[in-house]
Amino acid sequence: MNHPIVMAMYNSFVKRGFATLRFNFRGVGRSQGVFDNGIGELSDAASALDWMQQFNAEAHTTWVGGFSFGAWIGMQLLMRRPEIKGFISIAPPANMYDFTFLAPCPSSGIIVDGEMDEVVPGPSVQKLVDKLKTQRHITIDHETIPGANHFFQHEMDDLMKVVDGYLDKRLANGGR
Repeated sequence: MNHPIVMAMYNSFVKRGFATLRFNFRGVGRSQGVFDNGIGELSDAASALDWMQQFNAEAHTTWVGGFSFGAWIGMQLLMRRPEIKGFISIAPPANMYDFTFLAPCPSSGIIVDGEMDEVVPGPSVQKLVDKLKTQRHITIDHETIPGANHFFQHEMDDLMKVVDGYLDKRLANGGR
């Protein structure tokens, strides 16, 4: 939860007035438990969303954002929670995990990857984007940041310009 990308995304949502939560999955940092190959982590994310909604019942829209493994978990949560109206998925590990559950994808969002990502090759992300773009009633934006590696080490400003621009565009249209 203290990764620079997670922190920057968190700050982008806070700046726009969202009630925002970032958390560690089980076994990370000082959290309890051990890595559960996505099963327990999805439960963690659902519990975190339940907790947030308990204190923010008046929220008019819900979004999910994630980076790498967190992007995969966020997309699974999106499929199980119809109140989620938008997503930001940064460097989704399309080459490591199965994303076929996204059929049909219930919400519009953006997928951002790095041109020089050494963990998740561009063609695997493009295949995911191409599959999602065929679905009706949603719009999938895709941006590849030139020169960026998996961690956007020297391109954090470029990454956040894309994220901020996308959020501003969607929120200007009432979240649609």
